[in-house]
Amino acid sequence: MEKPPQRTIELTDPRALRALAHPTRLRLLTLLRTVGPMTASQAAERTGESAGSCSFHFRQLARWDLVEETGGGKGRERPWRATAAATSWSGVGRTAEADEAGRLFSRVVASQYHELFVRWLDARAQEPPDWRDAAGFGDVVLYLRAEELREVLSAMRAAIEDAARRTASREQPSPGARMVQLTFMGFPVEPPQGS
Repeated sequence: MEKPPQRTIELTDPRALRALAHPTRLRLLTLLRTVGPMTASQAAERTGESAGSCSFHFRQLARWDLVEETGGGKGRERPWRATAAATSWSGVGRTAEADEAGRLFSRVVASQYHELFVRWLDARAQEPPDWRDAAGFGDVVLYLRAEELREVLSAMRAAIEDAARRTASREQPSPGARMVQLTFMGFPVEPPQGS
């Protein structure tokens, strides 16, 4: 599999955030990053969308330099690839338009995480015991200051990035390895005191 460049694209333009906030586009970009280059026809087989729809969405992603053609092929048989391994965006923009676009994109991302997790829960009973035991979720409620929350999330991010570095160095996944989604969140659940 051809891996996308190990770089992160930072989206700051509200128009780019709104463009990527489309669930089909986000799913297509994720496919290119995880599976590798593919044509609109191949993407259609994996997503259930039409080849024409996938082709349209690839072109929209290309407008924001999120994907590019690999060369070769014609029409819907042109292969596309991701231009970066990850996307970052600020949840807080410099303008009301940027704030709204960032919130919209964040909601779509969170919705896709939820969809993946619910799919896992529905399929869990058919999974091998070692995978049922390895996967999990949970929560804890803490009373933290903002800097403490930042510290906890930073430590979680560092552990995940360490695992990502170790696995990214492999030419092929280890025998028995599967694609795994790691998601972490930390956010206040009550308004600030005095509000």
